[in-house]
Amino acid sequence: MRKSMWKKAAAAAMTATILATSATVLQAAAPPDGYTNAQDTVEAYGGAYSNWMTKWNSTISKDREQISLSPGSDNSSVNFAWYTKKASGIQKLKIAENKRLTNAKVYEAKQTEAVTDKDDTAYVSNKVTATDLKADTTYYYSYQKDGQWTAPEKYTTDNGSKFSFIFVGDPQIGSSNELKGAATEEFYNAQSAAVANDAFNWNTTLNQAMEKTGNKASFVLSSGDQIQSTKKKSPNKAAWGSEIEYSGYLSPDVLKNLPVATTVGNHDADNANYTYHFNTANASELGSNGKVGGDYWFKHDNALFIMLNTQDTNVEEHRQFIEQTVAANKDCKWRIVTLHQDIYGSAEHSNEPEITNLRYQLAPIFEDNKVDVVLTGHDHAYSRTQILKGGHKTTEYTDDEFDPMLDEDMDAGENPDTVYTAKENIKADTTDPSQKAYLNYLNQVMDKDAIQQVTKKGTTVFNPTGILYMTAGSSSGSKYYDLVPRQQSYIANRWQQDVPTYSVIDITDTTFTINTYRTDTEEKIDETFSIAKVNESDNKNQTDNTQTDNKKQPTTAKKNTTKPAEKAVAPKKTVVKKVKALGKKKIKITVKKSSEQVSGYEVILSTKKNFKNAKKITTKKNVVTVKKLKAGKKYFVKVRAFKKVGNKKIYGNYSTVKKVIVKK
Repeated sequence: MRKSMWKKAAAAAMTATILATSATVLQAAAPPDGYTNAQDTVEAYGGAYSNWMTKWNSTISKDREQISLSPGSDNSSVNFAWYTKKASGIQKLKIAENKRLTNAKVYEAKQTEAVTDKDDTAYVSNKVTATDLKADTTYYYSYQKDGQWTAPEKYTTDNGSKFSFIFVGDPQIGSSNELKGAATEEFYNAQSAAVANDAFNWNTTLNQAMEKTGNKASFVLSSGDQIQSTKKKSPNKAAWGSEIEYSGYLSPDVLKNLPVATTVGNHDADNANYTYHFNTANASELGSNGKVGGDYWFKHDNALFIMLNTQDTNVEEHRQFIEQTVAANKDCKWRIVTLHQDIYGSAEHSNEPEITNLRYQLAPIFEDNKVDVVLTGHDHAYSRTQILKGGHKTTEYTDDEFDPMLDEDMDAGENPDTVYTAKENIKADTTDPSQKAYLNYLNQVMDKDAIQQVTKKGTTVFNPTGILYMTAGSSSGSKYYDLVPRQQSYIANRWQQDVPTYSVIDITDTTFTINTYRTDTEEKIDETFSIAKVNESDNKNQTDNTQTDNKKQPTTAKKNTTKPAEKAVAPKKTVVKKVKALGKKKIKITVKKSSEQVSGYEVILSTKKNFKNAKKITTKKNVVTVKKLKAGKKYFVKVRAFKKVGNKKIYGNYSTVKKVIVKK
């Protein structure tokens, strides 16, 4: 991640939850495009968030012994991993088809020394693989925590004919911590507040997603960055420092019944704790970065899932792993690859040379091995490509060659109405040699020639020869990035409204179908998209609609009419037209009137860029005068609209931050 990404103001309300500390110890650094403040979400009302914080402070934040489930090699197995205290000795897990666990199969855990916590408690990682599970069957399991058996939890297998899974991007629990510096008690208190915030939202997303599947999802697939792993924010942080983030990540009750297929992200890769918490199937040394293991695979029904650790840059090892895995699973109808980096994404990371260089190394391997779909994360913004094949690089670039231009070109990228370029961006007719080289590079990586001819009926593509690439947005709202102002040619649709999202993917023998939703309102953010594999005779019976799949798709959310709208739609992102200094100690803020009905506006202003110690004003008017400010001081201002639903407020996204200097 480029240091220059850390450039925009975060939500002020969260800052208030973080302890104020001496500037000599800590400094504030705003995340890329803010985060979702859990206290402002619908799910937080009615005391839910305060209850969560009580539970967090009393138990969850201190619990290092939560269990994680991962998919087994195939439907007949499931993997478990959990911590226990080293002094407790060998632990066991038992599983049976009844809640009383009679006639249970008992497994002795394989143990590995894990981490020693800050209180000098030494932990071991316990791993068990339960095998010979029957299809369409409910099981109950219990495991030992320091010698004591836990209450039974449920695990249900699917029927083996079709299945659904939940696809999420970058939970990155703890990323909303705005502080960095020495590994002090103050730092970790701030980290705890941020983790609690992100974990609450992570719980919400998973609950909504499971509800959307009718509680029948077979597993969750994560495109990486499970946690923040704050080593970069706190360079001297010991390995135990990330454990509170794992406590937040594993806290959702739904994860006691639902496996997660995790992908290694750049934030997971700081220490080996990732390998202690997750028990991945068919783990390989190929693709290992020396800390968190290598590539792995699993099979579910007729689909092969290949999970790459691209923190290892040895692409030839990834090639070898993919080829071996595909050769060993020739019977699978679908081939799905997951990696962290968004090699065909559309937000701030997507045009970085280190990303595009990786694209042109990996894409030919995927194509040679007839991969159908590639799922990615990293960019914290949703995008879906055309069907692509044959993209290639014409010039070699260094990883950081265009960083200054990328930053300059993104300065006006916050406007959701900007599709290609805003007036403040680098101009197409620039005469600056560095800028011209940058624009030439962007044109090369658009990959127009890679867009494939497809046969379509509605939103279904039939028997494509290329690959669909999809990048997930943030599933927890711990951090957001803006879409690039020049939408790439290879993009079919993209979306970013600084709201957590998730996708439900349904797989049958002949279809791969994606629906993607925003967590707050449960509306779709993209049309339903399907890939169908049919016999040639069946294909002829379809409406003949062969075309290049490069038609620009709508970027606005489509309302899901299949479910009653019991939740109000959040207001659109607010636009501040003008902030003007008036007489002494006064400013006037003018907000562009919304085209939709809103109940009012929340105005936030502060002398600090990170909105620390911010002043908050609620008003029904789109023009507001703020008095009694500090003369001669620079103020930062942002505004968001809200709608009232009963006694609750549904907030939209904050406006772009404006600056004004108060008259003396």
